Amino acid sequence: MELDQLTDDERTVPGSVEPRRSAGESPPTVWPRAVGIGLGLALLVGVLVTAFAWPPAESAPSDVPVAVAGPAEAVAELERQLDEDAPGALDLLRVDDADAARQLINAREVYGAIVLDPVGAPRVLTASAASPVIAQIMTGFSNRLGEPATGATGSAVEDVVPLPEDDPRGSVFAAAALPMVIGGMIVGIVLSFVVAGVWRRIVGALAAAVAAGWVVILVTQAWLGALAANPWANAGVVALTIAAISLTVIGLVAVIGPAGIGIGALIMFLVGNSLSGVTSAPEMLPDGWGALGQLLPAGAGGTLLRSTSYFDGAAAGQPVLVLASWLTAGLLLAAIGRRFRPASHDALSG
Repeated sequence: MELDQLTDDERTVPGSVEPRRSAGESPPTVWPRAVGIGLGLALLVGVLVTAFAWPPAESAPSDVPVAVAGPAEAVAELERQLDEDAPGALDLLRVDDADAARQLINAREVYGAIVLDPVGAPRVLTASAASPVIAQIMTGFSNRLGEPATGATGSAVEDVVPLPEDDPRGSVFAAAALPMVIGGMIVGIVLSFVVAGVWRRIVGALAAAVAAGWVVILVTQAWLGALAANPWANAGVVALTIAAISLTVIGLVAVIGPAGIGIGALIMFLVGNSLSGVTSAPEMLPDGWGALGQLLPAGAGGTLLRSTSYFDGAAAGQPVLVLASWLTAGLLLAAIGRRFRPASHDALSG
């Protein structure tokens, strides 16, 4: 029997502890290290579960901007009722009438409005395109409102900016957000492994972002009908989001090497995606975390895509600035890495 056909037990020299190894074969990992790696991976699973389960578990409306119109006495009574039933849930902004409230909704300055007419039942204006979750909360709250004169409960609900008929609950929109983040990371990681040269990676990432933008729009808008309005603008948002994520990963790799992939995944996926608020709204996340999520590409990209798809680009300034800042940061990191670590662009290439 040939030596390479023997089992480890058959290769063991009598009286020795370890089996005989062929030339060039790596020694087996010591037991403490193997167990330590397993425990570390278990800890990683715990971190992932915490990152994705904690925000929904603590989800509750907090200072959600909502317009209110009506007589001063009725508005004061509404504020008192809210303080008792849902303290801190809504941040009421007084406006003159329902038309003014609709303007604020279309401008994405408020998520909805409560109109307290001097006579007749109150009206609740929602915008499911801005957040289906908050629209549902306001619809439920409308059942507790009543006519001041009669005390009857219930009020009329109007969806000022509804979601498309093909995606009435916004589930397709929410489901498409995560692949954008993962796609941006995959582009940055793969190019870091298979393309030699930082600037070649950047050009490849930009080409991938533009092409992926149109692929996403063909699926979500042309086929599934979950997005609306100008497909060029929507494709540009997807491309900008993927480019911001992938170039950040490429820049981190250029500066610190393979560890940049882990840092990029931590920022973009673990933190950014779980705090994006795409499935609900930033105001539904624990205090402060929703605002942080809007400063990361996942949150900014989701918010911007809602603006271009459902609100004619209203309130697009901040998310565009956030995404452009991350893209620029990635380019700067790439330039720094190319200048001070000239060999880093070949570190991961085969």
